[in-house]
Amino acid sequence: MNKLYIGNLTENVTTVDLESLFKEWKIPFIGQFLVKTGYAFVDCPDDNCAMKAIDTLSGKVELHGKSIEVEHSVPKRQRSRKLQIRNIPPHLQWEVLDSLLAQYGTVESCEQVNTETETAVVNVTYSTKENARQAIEKLNGYMLENYSLKVTYIPDEMAAQQSSQQPPSQTRRGFGQRGPPRQMSPSGMVRPKQQQSDVPLRIVVPTQFVGAIIGKEGATIRNITKQTQSKIDIHRKDNAGAAEKPISIHSTPEGCTAACKMIMEIMQKEAQDTKFTEEIPLKILAHNNFVGRLIGKEGRNLKKIEQDTDTKITISPLQDLTLYNPERTITIKNSIEACSKAEEEIMKKIRESYDNDMTAMNLQAHLIPGLNLKALGLFPPSSPVLPPPSVPPAAYPPFGQQAESETVHVFIPALAVGAIIGKKGQHIKQLSRYAAASIKIAPAEGPDAKQRMVIITGQPEAQFKAQGRIYSKLKEENFFGPKEEVKLETHIKVPSHAAGRVIGKGGKTVNELQNLTSAEVVVPRDQLPDENDQVIVKITGHFFASQLAQRKIQEILSQVKRQQQKIVQSGQPQQRRK
Repeated sequence: MNKLYIGNLTENVTTVDLESLFKEWKIPFIGQFLVKTGYAFVDCPDDNCAMKAIDTLSGKVELHGKSIEVEHSVPKRQRSRKLQIRNIPPHLQWEVLDSLLAQYGTVESCEQVNTETETAVVNVTYSTKENARQAIEKLNGYMLENYSLKVTYIPDEMAAQQSSQQPPSQTRRGFGQRGPPRQMSPSGMVRPKQQQSDVPLRIVVPTQFVGAIIGKEGATIRNITKQTQSKIDIHRKDNAGAAEKPISIHSTPEGCTAACKMIMEIMQKEAQDTKFTEEIPLKILAHNNFVGRLIGKEGRNLKKIEQDTDTKITISPLQDLTLYNPERTITIKNSIEACSKAEEEIMKKIRESYDNDMTAMNLQAHLIPGLNLKALGLFPPSSPVLPPPSVPPAAYPPFGQQAESETVHVFIPALAVGAIIGKKGQHIKQLSRYAAASIKIAPAEGPDAKQRMVIITGQPEAQFKAQGRIYSKLKEENFFGPKEEVKLETHIKVPSHAAGRVIGKGGKTVNELQNLTSAEVVVPRDQLPDENDQVIVKITGHFFASQLAQRKIQEILSQVKRQQQKIVQSGQPQQRRK
């Protein structure tokens, strides 16, 4: 692990240049630099020296006008399950890092590496090569609290030994880092690779059929994965003693459907062989966030799927949901062929909802850099990591500056106050700690008030977390119907002289805001400024629509504030905007 790769070099870089560079930065090395066109290799005496070279030079030092890259030199046969993650925020909680790493599979170990840098470094070992491959692909460059993570392979000597012990006929070239072997058509042309869905198909099966699905020494499940080009996880250890076990199928939509159909056929045959007489329906697990859109207005979407596929479909009640189990069970009854068609249509709807939400999440990621959307519990564990925002938005302060605290008023049904507060105030206290925000419930305006105002004070990320959990809680506690989307009214106070900027000429800005965010945005014209010379902007919509509208309005206010500061600095008289 002491051999280094030095990349992004110009063609005229010499051994003398590299030796001088390492001596200048007091980084020990052994022997000569092996210089190639555009890159080089060198050995360091120990791990600490290698880490010092990476942390000191990589992306920070230029040689002949180009910023060089320095990382561990890892032969392909040793690129297996082990990764090194650098530039981790120094005060990041381990729970956040653990949840981030766990999105790509089982983490066997995670060890912190001692370095001289301010940021943290960890060595991570995943349970499989594929898990590690996905992690390096998604996490390298991922923005976490304004720090861009650097992820590289580190040598896995065990993998190299196993690779060298395999006979040549069993070694599958191009597998692992480059993906599975190419599938050839009879004519010898390479088939275009289908895109794997980010949303796995999750089903539950009776526990007594798990053995038949796996088969003797795993032969049956291997056959399914091979034929359908899928990855199948049978969660046998989940819910010990439970009558049913979940199965996750990762593949293209077509591959998921094919694998599911094969599993249903295996269960049917096993039922016949064991004289199991009860009906075996297909049960799909879906995150509650997507179920409302699957059902559709007045149940139209679900009814159409039932009619088109000639199946009977039921969905488990909201009361079965918990904070730790956000999935609902969709039960489909009829023949295997009919159930398979229904699965295809249901997952199509769920994937559409997922894609729409991911678009909204990406918008939020661009508006609030470093926001760990996964940790909020609003989306299923299968969601991929968000790409880092390419341009930091004007609404968010530059690195090193503290984001300003904001106050937002969220109106909830009066009957929901008890659910938000919780027994002896426990829920609101936990929510306040979780979001790092001040959360208070204002007194009722009268005995017959149908709404109560929740006052949330905190930075943008705190607002996102607190409001997100309030929306989720209202849905969980059935204050909105199973077919009804949670839409709340939110108030932001803005300086009266900035209200015109929010409205825009002839209402142009506010109309654009509504079109962009899908939220209703209103600046009441008849209101008078309060004692702080502020007026209210009303926002009504579902969670992401409201969040996007809030961030856009804060961006407008930031622009107004910057313009005022420039005017003050230049000594020009301020003009009130009408």
